[in-house]
Amino acid sequence: MKGRLDVAVALAYRQLTILVKNPSLFIPPMLFPLMNFIAFAGGLSRLRHVPGFDFHGGYTAFQFVFVLLQSAVFGGVFAGFGIARDFERGFARRLLVSAPQRGGIILGYAIAAFVRWLMIVVLLTIVALIEGMQIGGDGVDLFGLFLLAAFANQIGLLWACGIAMRFRSVQSGPLMQTPVFMALFLAPVYVPLDLLRGWTHSVARLNPLTFLLEAGRGFIEGEPTHVEAAFAVAACLLAVFGVWALRGLRAAERVGA
Repeated sequence: MKGRLDVAVALAYRQLTILVKNPSLFIPPMLFPLMNFIAFAGGLSRLRHVPGFDFHGGYTAFQFVFVLLQSAVFGGVFAGFGIARDFERGFARRLLVSAPQRGGIILGYAIAAFVRWLMIVVLLTIVALIEGMQIGGDGVDLFGLFLLAAFANQIGLLWACGIAMRFRSVQSGPLMQTPVFMALFLAPVYVPLDLLRGWTHSVARLNPLTFLLEAGRGFIEGEPTHVEAAFAVAACLLAVFGVWALRGLRAAERVGA
């Protein structure tokens, strides 16, 4: 266990050091959720007047939860680009040979992705509060909201990690992004689930990310809903994509052998 943790900490430190030395790798992922939040919460704010829109926290809080989860998932996905880049430059192959506990490799990337996302969350939350976001939930509710988002971050990382370790090229980037983008925007992004109609309602109702989104909005409103289902879905996705990432690691080991 200690060997795995040593590998994870060393790798996470390396990834974060690279991030500090190359702001160009960090600024775009930070601006992406901020621009979305400003566009959605500001430009679409009149949607709160749609009949049946009864979210009491206001449209800023309504969209904050979506952008928070979006930043979390894509924070993990963007970390997958770094994994693929490490393979292209030969570092990851050397790491596979030298690391005594290879399971620590995934853990190290996961830690780096989480810390990187935390920096985005701080800025996003400050901007939302400046914009007048209303928070109805208490400290426990907010903890639940950010815990769900943290799960989403690791889900995105594990998904992208599995892709990156199978293809070992940044050209696999679209494979990392596109399914996540579609899953996010086939959830109830602009209005509550009950206001969607037709096939969009049917798809959103079955979308696993809808459970996380609805529970997150309940947390920030102070009226938690579907909490058990949301955390159960998050745990299942973590387990499934955890296996996916481990199999990707084994695939990379076979190629490097």
